[in-house]
Amino acid sequence: MSEGRSESRWDKEKARKLLVEYSQTRNSELKDELVTQHLNLVRYLAGKFSNRGENLEDLIQVGCLGLIKAIERFDPERGTEFTTYATPTIVGEIKRHFRDKGWAIKVPRRLQEFNASVAKTTEELTASLGRVPTADELAKKLGVTAEDVLEAQELGQSYNLLSIDTELESEDSRKTSSLLDYLGRADMQLELVEDRLALHRAFSSLPPRERLLMYLRFFENRSQSEVAKVLNISQMHVSRLQARSLETMRKALSLANQERLQKAKD
Repeated sequence: MSEGRSESRWDKEKARKLLVEYSQTRNSELKDELVTQHLNLVRYLAGKFSNRGENLEDLIQVGCLGLIKAIERFDPERGTEFTTYATPTIVGEIKRHFRDKGWAIKVPRRLQEFNASVAKTTEELTASLGRVPTADELAKKLGVTAEDVLEAQELGQSYNLLSIDTELESEDSRKTSSLLDYLGRADMQLELVEDRLALHRAFSSLPPRERLLMYLRFFENRSQSEVAKVLNISQMHVSRLQARSLETMRKALSLANQERLQKAKD
């Protein structure tokens, strides 16, 4: 037992060092190693959704997208455990996969009530500690696991609505603005909304593995050989999947454009 715990501590320390090094260098090989190290976390979280009619391997591929995003956004200097930070991102990506496919995720009343308890306990501990409590502190107070707390917090984000008086972040700290300041203004990005939605639908129509491949190739600008290593397939297979994915997306975008033109005529 002690040997297992020692090995676990070593793995955690190794991951922490890799995360620090990656945050400084943004080396793709370090990212691949971090993904490999945390695949068991993705498998565990994906397994919780395997009874909803989706292939487990597909859910793992979707979860890997969330893992990659978490690795890219993680700041080791904040002192948060990476697994604590990554869990809601991975779970969110998997839930988004179901939403994109049109699955309705009904939230049971008990989860709504638990979410309210987490929010209330967070306020109480924040007042007593003088800081925002960690997931472990909340879990101990509520008598649940840290994962339960993280799920409730991720769920709660879906119900948070912004007031029009909410201050928005700005690159210039001397200037503040709110949503109200933008009401009535012409949105220069509005013309791109339909294109972005069409692209998003085309991307979401791809199978999970091809979606991960396209993300690595075109969002991260990885080479085909690098993608082959991440997906554990040959470079030739990557090339074939990429060509097929691009053709699928072209057809989807062409169809969306035809529908848009038809609506304009009508």
